[in-house]
Amino acid sequence: MSSTAISLNEFLRTRRSRLRPEDVDLPDYGGRRRVSGLRREELAQLAGVSVDYYTRLEQGRVGNPSDAVLDAVARALRLDPEEARHLHRLARTAPGGGSGRASTARASAARAAAAPQRVRPTLARLLDAMIDVPAVVMGRRMDILAWNRAAVALFGDYGALDPAERNIARITYLDPASRELYEDWVGCARENAAFLHLEAGRRPDDPRLAELIGELSMRSPEFRQWWAEHPVRDKTSGRKGFRHPLVGRMELVYETLRSADDPDQALVTYTAERGSPSDDALRMLIAWNADREPVQDRDRSPNPERARGGAPFADRAAPRSADRAPGPARPDGGTGPAA
Repeated sequence: MSSTAISLNEFLRTRRSRLRPEDVDLPDYGGRRRVSGLRREELAQLAGVSVDYYTRLEQGRVGNPSDAVLDAVARALRLDPEEARHLHRLARTAPGGGSGRASTARASAARAAAAPQRVRPTLARLLDAMIDVPAVVMGRRMDILAWNRAAVALFGDYGALDPAERNIARITYLDPASRELYEDWVGCARENAAFLHLEAGRRPDDPRLAELIGELSMRSPEFRQWWAEHPVRDKTSGRKGFRHPLVGRMELVYETLRSADDPDQALVTYTAERGSPSDDALRMLIAWNADREPVQDRDRSPNPERARGGAPFADRAAPRSADRAPGPARPDGGTGPAA
């Protein structure tokens, strides 16, 4: 069974397991059930398809399933709109689920995923203009492509990391500082796992994404557990609580902005409610870091000593003077938390 067929199988099984017969107005005749949630025959009955057809669909062995059938399965499983779109993507990219045109599009997407991403000039200009708004540009696989000075103040300088390590999910799960920075680390980490499932559905043949998921599964028991639940959620907008070592608690609102002609790059911004204590704390933090040059800017310098990336995070753990503090304090000397 291919990786996409496995994903489709796991997704449908986890969604069946969430439902009981009484949840969908089916009779429960009691007795010991061998499966958690609905049986395949019960789901097939609700979707109006044969048990054999649904079984083959769940195993990724249905050639080009119709939108009507997939919509019926989505309704039977009580999927939300994002989950329903995810089901369509998985069913279309499973080995038996696509036409020749779909296979060609999949091969093209695989080639695009292998190509390095460069930040769009318009996004780069926006980053430079956002003096008081922490912002990063997120690419495929949750890679961090660019960031501004305000983001350095909030998260630390991603330029001090090896480019291969500049990934939101990787830092969230593997950097202990993230657990200290995010007030609800569990919620943040689960959201990252859910978004990576979306990415896997969009880019099933992306080797770097598969490598990232494999690394997180090996090194993080939390990721391994939540990945198996097959959560699905896009990164759009919401609130995040921060416990910053320099200015204390902040509640910030994040927005994810995507261009219609290049949705693979997203501008993620963080703002505070005007006049709130969080707004005051964020402004103070940014002011403290106003004259700190991010490593990504120093990389353009011809001076080889500066181009190496500057001082490590551990060297920036305390203010250099009474009225100026550097990026986020890191007593363990690790890297900066993710966005």
